[in-house]
Amino acid sequence: MSNFRERLILLDILKKLSEELNIPLQQVTSAVNLIDEGNTIPFIARYRKEATGSLDDQVLRTLNERLEYLRGLDKRREEISASITAQDKMTPELAAAIDRAVTLAELEDLYLPYRPKRKTRGSVAREKGLEPLAKRILLQKPCKILEEAVAFINEEKGVGSAEEAIAGAQDILAEDISDDAAVRKLLRIFTYRTGLVRTKATDPETKSVYEMYYDFSEPVNRIAGHRVLAIQRGEREGILKVSIEVDTPEAISRLKQRFISGSNDCSQIVAAACEDSFTRLIYPAIEREIRSTLFDDAAAGAIRLFSENLRQLLLQPPVKNAVTLGFDPAYRTGCKIAVVDGTGKVLDTTVVYPTPPHKDIAGAKRTLKDLIQKYGITVIAIGNGTASRESEQFVAELLHEIPQPVSYMVVSEAGASVYSASKLGAEEFPQFDVSLRSAVSIARRLQDPLAELVKIDPKSIGVGQYQHDMPQKQLGEALDGVVEDCVNGVGVDLNTASQPLLARVSGINASVAKNIVAYREENGRFSDRKQLKKVPKLGAKAFEQCAGFLRITDGDSILDNTGVHPESYKAAKDLLTACGYTLEDAAAGNLADLRKQAETKGLASLAEQLGIGVPTLNDIIDELLKPGRDPRDELPPPLLRTDVMEMKDLKPGMELKGTVRNVIDFGAFVDIGVHQDGLVHISQMSERRVRHPLDVVHVGDVITVWVLSVDLEKKRIALTMKPQKPTE
Repeated sequence: MSNFRERLILLDILKKLSEELNIPLQQVTSAVNLIDEGNTIPFIARYRKEATGSLDDQVLRTLNERLEYLRGLDKRREEISASITAQDKMTPELAAAIDRAVTLAELEDLYLPYRPKRKTRGSVAREKGLEPLAKRILLQKPCKILEEAVAFINEEKGVGSAEEAIAGAQDILAEDISDDAAVRKLLRIFTYRTGLVRTKATDPETKSVYEMYYDFSEPVNRIAGHRVLAIQRGEREGILKVSIEVDTPEAISRLKQRFISGSNDCSQIVAAACEDSFTRLIYPAIEREIRSTLFDDAAAGAIRLFSENLRQLLLQPPVKNAVTLGFDPAYRTGCKIAVVDGTGKVLDTTVVYPTPPHKDIAGAKRTLKDLIQKYGITVIAIGNGTASRESEQFVAELLHEIPQPVSYMVVSEAGASVYSASKLGAEEFPQFDVSLRSAVSIARRLQDPLAELVKIDPKSIGVGQYQHDMPQKQLGEALDGVVEDCVNGVGVDLNTASQPLLARVSGINASVAKNIVAYREENGRFSDRKQLKKVPKLGAKAFEQCAGFLRITDGDSILDNTGVHPESYKAAKDLLTACGYTLEDAAAGNLADLRKQAETKGLASLAEQLGIGVPTLNDIIDELLKPGRDPRDELPPPLLRTDVMEMKDLKPGMELKGTVRNVIDFGAFVDIGVHQDGLVHISQMSERRVRHPLDVVHVGDVITVWVLSVDLEKKRIALTMKPQKPTE
């Protein structure tokens, strides 16, 4: 019976997921089965397309989140039903209402009258034996209620008069009205539709970043998520007082319409109970609920935004095979320099002092010119922290004085100090101090953002809004999912990947990643994916999940340098044979007509012949045509500079190229090469209405902007993506 009930619950959940996500039931069922079997999201998205109908990783993660929520909802439904049944208070109507509830809030409303309560005014009145009187009053039949209340006087129980008995009965009525699930729902909807979020300053004379909220109100159902998070933080810092305002007389009137059925003394007591119930019990609870819902929705939106920004940052095109100089700016302690080769190996380190108070510009130039000449440096990565402006000006001057074609880029160093001081940083570079590790990290961020940034807690990377105000567990899970999807989407070189990078591969945890590195150090390069099976703790399931995402360049088989999964090697070889090719042709890049040949034979019939699905066949063809391909190579390259401007050089109407550094709910911050990012407000992104900035730009995009205004005192630059004419 239990298994039958579990199957019914699962079927109900599958149907709900299908309806909510607008995905055919069969695809949802297959995806859930694969998740329950312990498969990772990247593996399902990449290698089980036939089963899921090619659902991508983001859709699968959304499905998995809702699956967990609905399973939690059903678990709570069972707990509540069991509790009410144990109290012998379950009715067919209540059971049906519990079964119909679609949110945790609805379930908890239904459970409220039966939840074990701490001592309340209502429970105290019940202990005094006043519940029969409360029921009598609620009937509102004409009577002399004061005289009837005399029968409930009981000195031992603390009821000293008829008036005290009626007051106690009113407390019971107020609590019963408050516990009514339908009432809660009615007033929750009323408050959401008509309420206002109101904020006031605790001290209007205090200057702060929250001044726009010192006397602010906005409808509950229209307030933007970033405002909710700002208000929440202002309240937490003691600068703002926040409340939800509602038309209290109208709300109480609605309560009275529901409960008052006469016009006698009893009706007046019920009316008073309605007023007390709303102001003392219902409204404080609903205000808390609505504020919690607003925060949860705002946090969810901010997490989605942070996740998308992080995805774009991690997938920035690498500057491959370039000898790079990492420049970590500073003042008193000097600028730390690290030279790394095209593979990220450290070639040299030093410290120069071009910035105040030393201002040894000539000595710093000599040192850097020597390094550029000695190692063939072609690009310089400058951290954007303290002294970055002076460092950028110094580098720009230096580049004008040398014959070599060298360019630079200012790189976000968010989280670099976290990595440098971490156990991982110490293990990777025990010979360097913390600041030199930062210089290495800055250089490698330009060379391969993904490989370097996976070493840092995603929450420290700094491409979101109010990330410290969000539920940290939720944020961490979402960002970890993004990192996992990006790493597996790009693929990882099995013979060069760091332990942190390997630990992000599908099916591999930190201890297995450590074992892979140890095996590699002891036995030399991997030449075949099958060798992974010899790594301690990497079992058959882990191999299935990870093998397709690990690449081996110059290995025994060209297939090991593709995204073709080992389970499909036979199909890949048979495909080549059917189209008149060999693995040697694939290794030599002589498969120009492979897709044409496959399409001529008919993809559906060819897939059937090979024993695979059409989506897998298409993937195999794509991988064979571009072994070792990096999807990031198809994106526009990062914007490298050779010169620097200052804010005072900017004029309204000036056209510039810039790199999007951060996308927020109301716009995007763009690096235009003046050390101060400019803001493109959402209203300046297009001639047409833009629903959200992410519909137009992403982190890392190189875009054309025009200067709208410059405020040197406040260091603010307003930009537009709408073409402008320069001013005279």
